[in-house]
Amino acid sequence: MHTSYVHGLGVRLLLLTSAVALLLVGLTPPPADAAAMVTLSSTSGPAGTSVTVTGAGFPKKTQGTLVTGTTSVTITTTGAGAFQSAITATGSGDLTITATAGGVSAAARFTVVAPVPTPTTTKAIRFGVGTAGGPAANGELDEVAALAGEAPSMVLSYKDFNQPAPIAELNAVRARGADTLLTWEPWTWGGGTQQPAYALDRITAGDFDAYLRQWGQALGQWGQPVYLRFAHEMNGDWYPWAEGVNGNGAGDYAAAYQHVHDVVESTGATNISWVWNPNVPYWGSTPLPQLYPGAEYVDFVALDGYNWGTSQSWSSWQEPSNLFGDGLAQLRQLAPGKPIVIAETSSSELGGSKAQWISNLVGYLSAQPDVVALVWFHINKEADWRINSTTSSADAFRSALATRR
Repeated sequence: MHTSYVHGLGVRLLLLTSAVALLLVGLTPPPADAAAMVTLSSTSGPAGTSVTVTGAGFPKKTQGTLVTGTTSVTITTTGAGAFQSAITATGSGDLTITATAGGVSAAARFTVVAPVPTPTTTKAIRFGVGTAGGPAANGELDEVAALAGEAPSMVLSYKDFNQPAPIAELNAVRARGADTLLTWEPWTWGGGTQQPAYALDRITAGDFDAYLRQWGQALGQWGQPVYLRFAHEMNGDWYPWAEGVNGNGAGDYAAAYQHVHDVVESTGATNISWVWNPNVPYWGSTPLPQLYPGAEYVDFVALDGYNWGTSQSWSSWQEPSNLFGDGLAQLRQLAPGKPIVIAETSSSELGGSKAQWISNLVGYLSAQPDVVALVWFHINKEADWRINSTTSSADAFRSALATRR
């Protein structure tokens, strides 16, 4: 074959190939944008919740719809293919919220939950609770509200002497319309009863004054009511702030309590109510008069008491009047006129009827005019202290709570 012919054929083939390539480029769609997606301002809430939906990756400047169930709203995407719009969640259970524009769709899931009852303000005895996850565990607190038929108006919290004032947790509780019963423990969690650095005389000597002032300033700046339960159950022997352990002697507890109170108060914090809180007295416990810091240092007095039933080798079933009767009498004699809080209580299921015990407890406390709060320890710990350890106990709790003073 002649070389000139071959060369000409090659040129024509090259031109044809280039033309086809150009044609294919014209027919091939442009690279796709990132996959369309939507995000929700919240993924759960009661029916009627207004959910803000944010979308991206849709066709640009295109009208479309946002749909959930029978509810539909019109959307228009921006020049970047994004939109933001609100839609009301109705119905129950899991809902799908779908955005569609220009034939492109994306969806997200929203769960309709039962509304949380608002804390009651009509009962003289406030209902409070402590849960395993603490005051920021909204799911646990929602569960308690559903079990009890009302949201707790007090939430129990614990902090040791290595933690700052828990402002975020206080805010979380406040957002629920409740107050915090804040337990402040002068020790390092898990360190046992022998912790010389936290001996009561070290607290009184001022070793922790800077830390105490930090708490006072933080709580004072926060400004909302907080019930501060410093060094509770001090009449027992299971904490390093008890007298007779950790090098502590008679009179050391009251002196340390007074010192902590005075340093915190010196920061100008006026929103703190001080709660002095022994365990229910028992044979061998430290006498309460030896531990009381004085009326000017205490706003509320409190008791912790549990019906251990037969859950332990040393325990037996105790009816509420037997469990709390002596302690209430001693508090009234020691701190006349002070309002009383039952700051921790519950019952084992073993050894008797917990359901009946709950009914008896609420009835007994309703007959005590100076008892202003009942805080339930809703934790499966040494025993199953939870409200719903059995269905019958849960039913009894809800019914009894509704009839309290």
